[in-house]
Amino acid sequence: MKPIGYWLNRTDRALTQYMNNLLTEFGLTRTAWQVLNVVRDVPGAGDTDVLSALAANADAPTLTAAIDTALADGWATRPAPDRLALTPDGRRRLAAVEERVGAFRELSTAGVTIEEYRTAVSVLERMTANLEVH
Repeated sequence: MKPIGYWLNRTDRALTQYMNNLLTEFGLTRTAWQVLNVVRDVPGAGDTDVLSALAANADAPTLTAAIDTALADGWATRPAPDRLALTPDGRRRLAAVEERVGAFRELSTAGVTIEEYRTAVSVLERMTANLEVH
């Protein structure tokens, strides 16, 4: 049996590659999609909110580039300095993306019960907590 680190790395690569391929038609990457979700879910989100929320997913330059892409491609706007909001078109397009992401989630968890999924997430949370406190 391969160690957990092997499977964590391989799973993350598979998730990212599949998501990037899926999102190409929308002009997004997995990281850009994650940025848009933060902007949607956090009213009045600022750049620092995005960087903080997604720090475990990507480094600051990558996240900043994703924010710039969201702005340049009309997904988001700046209603105030250092604030982000989805544009009406960005909201509409993100809803279309969500349909595809739902199918991706079903595929990625095929054959995994909700209990198994919850157990896997719980174990990873505990392992992370064990290591981050030291």
